[in-house]
Amino acid sequence: MKKIVTTLFYIICVIQITTGQYSGAGCIIKSEFIYQPADVPFPSCHASTIIGNGKGLMAAWFGGTAERNPDVGIWVSRYEKGKWSIPVEVADGVQHKEKRYPCWNPVLFNTGNEILLFYKVGPSPSTWWGELITSSNKGKKWSVPRRLPEDIFGPIKNKPVLISGGELLCPSSTEDEGWRLHMEFTSDNGLTWERTSALNERTTGAIQPTILIHPYGKLQLLCRSTVSKILTAWSEDNGRNWSKLEPINLPNNNSGIDAVTLKDGRHIMIYNHLTKGRNMIQAAISDDGINWRAAVLLENDRPGTEFSYPAVIQTSDGLVHITYTWNRKQIKHVVLDPGRIIEKPFTGDEWPSE
Repeated sequence: MKKIVTTLFYIICVIQITTGQYSGAGCIIKSEFIYQPADVPFPSCHASTIIGNGKGLMAAWFGGTAERNPDVGIWVSRYEKGKWSIPVEVADGVQHKEKRYPCWNPVLFNTGNEILLFYKVGPSPSTWWGELITSSNKGKKWSVPRRLPEDIFGPIKNKPVLISGGELLCPSSTEDEGWRLHMEFTSDNGLTWERTSALNERTTGAIQPTILIHPYGKLQLLCRSTVSKILTAWSEDNGRNWSKLEPINLPNNNSGIDAVTLKDGRHIMIYNHLTKGRNMIQAAISDDGINWRAAVLLENDRPGTEFSYPAVIQTSDGLVHITYTWNRKQIKHVVLDPGRIIEKPFTGDEWPSE
């Protein structure tokens, strides 16, 4: 019975996203919810993150009555033997008996020896601070939360990348003096830190960068912006200095994106191909990080629905795993086979038709 229900769910998803627009659904090998609403005590969720965890996966997100509410905490689920575990709360923003702040934007990273879980705590994005917990047993138990140094927030939404020299490059941003990007570095898994100055002027609002890796150590950032386009910049010194932000050929609806460099050298990005709203979410693919082509339409629904804040990784078996917010009620997990992606060029600003 369970297999029949799963098959019907997949068929419904494919029907939903093939209504006249190019779907590319042939590369989707799994589409599922990480949990059901009856399994958790919170009605609202957002901002997921995902890592490979040995032979399994781990995902985290923030959940509570609603974003910004003090009861919002960080929740984690582990994927083992083909099944997601019931989510558990691992961070709660409690300061003392009379004070609790909401938690925001978790980011997981697997060092190989331990799992790092960065997240933010505070009443708003302009006043929050960074915290870190760790696990040495694949997320079964977590350390006591540790507040990061002043002006250090950890990766703000998207995963860190390990660069030459063993440093962890954490793409970050702030919202207290305009929307501004910066990079943070730690060579000891969060004990000591460095950070760059702001990478953009206040007049160009940009936050939540994600990092791609190119040949010869060249790095590329892509980020959310307030100018209706995804912006990019480049670094040739391991992220210490960056070129001026420039738009690429993809729209941005002022919502989060994520991307990863694949083992075959291509790059895949998950984003909303919209300038307004969040009722569609897609994947695009590129050889050079500049020219992008349509790959997969993951969701397409009526205006007012929301599919947003994706996270994307590639696991050791070559598969691509994506998580994203599904109508603020659940976290969706989609698995792609990148070898089965059929690319389609963009002919304008709209997503291609079938």
